[in-house]
Amino acid sequence: MDMRIAVVSLWAQDVPGAAHFYRDVLGLPWLAHFGGDRPHFDLGSTLLTIVHGRPALPPDPEPHFPVVAFSTPDLEAAMKKLQSHGVSLPWGMESNASSRWVMFHDPEGNLLELVEFK
Repeated sequence: MDMRIAVVSLWAQDVPGAAHFYRDVLGLPWLAHFGGDRPHFDLGSTLLTIVHGRPALPPDPEPHFPVVAFSTPDLEAAMKKLQSHGVSLPWGMESNASSRWVMFHDPEGNLLELVEFK
């Protein structure tokens, strides 16, 4: 079978606030034609949707591992944009032989990652 991820859903109690974060802070393209109370964002061949509800946060903060990771071609520029919007980067930039990344929380507490592959 040839399968790909079609939709990733994130839970948020404040859906409009979360939608603002993903559209205006992360710069994801909003798909206005989907309408309704579940904002959808275009991630190429995958959609991200924000669903009303309480995020399922891990009971133990370690090890930190993201709910979803977004690829970016310029991690430093992305970090500057996040910081200009007051987003905390609690672990700073991390790296290994094949990539570097930064993790942060969205306004609802979902742990996200931006990753730049080398």
